[in-house]
Amino acid sequence: MPYDPSAYPPFAVTVDLVVLTVRRHALCALVVRRGESPYQGRWALPGGFVQPKEGLAAAAARELEEETGLRVHESAGQSGGVHLEQLATYGDPDRDPRMRVVSVAHLVLAPDLPAPVSGGDAQTVRWAPVESLLSLEQEESREAADPALAFDHHRILADGVERARSKIEYSALATAFCPPEFTVGELRRVYEAVWGVALDPRNFHRKVTGTPGFLVPTGGTTTRQGGRPAQLFRAGGATLLNPPMLRPEV
Repeated sequence: MPYDPSAYPPFAVTVDLVVLTVRRHALCALVVRRGESPYQGRWALPGGFVQPKEGLAAAAARELEEETGLRVHESAGQSGGVHLEQLATYGDPDRDPRMRVVSVAHLVLAPDLPAPVSGGDAQTVRWAPVESLLSLEQEESREAADPALAFDHHRILADGVERARSKIEYSALATAFCPPEFTVGELRRVYEAVWGVALDPRNFHRKVTGTPGFLVPTGGTTTRQGGRPAQLFRAGGATLLNPPMLRPEV
């Protein structure tokens, strides 16, 4: 029996991006204000429809650049670069009012990035603290000036933040938030921002410098944080941390 595409309901695939960075010692996510329906005027994660002959990672990189002016490369992932990975797939039947849409979400981690530039169907784009974005779901009301995220993006953002928090426990991924050369203090502030906790500086220094393959001294120092010169490090070759950097219980 020949295949008849019209016998099946319309179906689309999108990509959504959880783009996280650390700005002013806070974990921030990239959000865009939608310029088109549905949810026109609401904040949302960057993303869009996958083109017919386009791979998922290519679609994620394209949508990010079109809507924000930021560029990522699928092969990136070293300290000082941009880390891009698939996060999860979301396919609830009613997640998009236009039609049945399955979204393949991606997680993007990067050092302190410049102010993004809006484009595509995004009216405005900005960095926002994840704490404030995730709290909007609970605080939303008819009088709210800044309602909750569009679609199911609150769930996607929460999943992306938890993935980042978990991965920096067991991997060297925290260095993706750092410049190519960084101090232990700068790395500690990444952990504090992502986990939302305060860490003891001496214990943290002992742990990260004593974990094989985590950090490599560059031989240089810096005074950019003020005070005495601090030793500079770069990411080592370890992908998994042994022992892991476990989150403190809050």
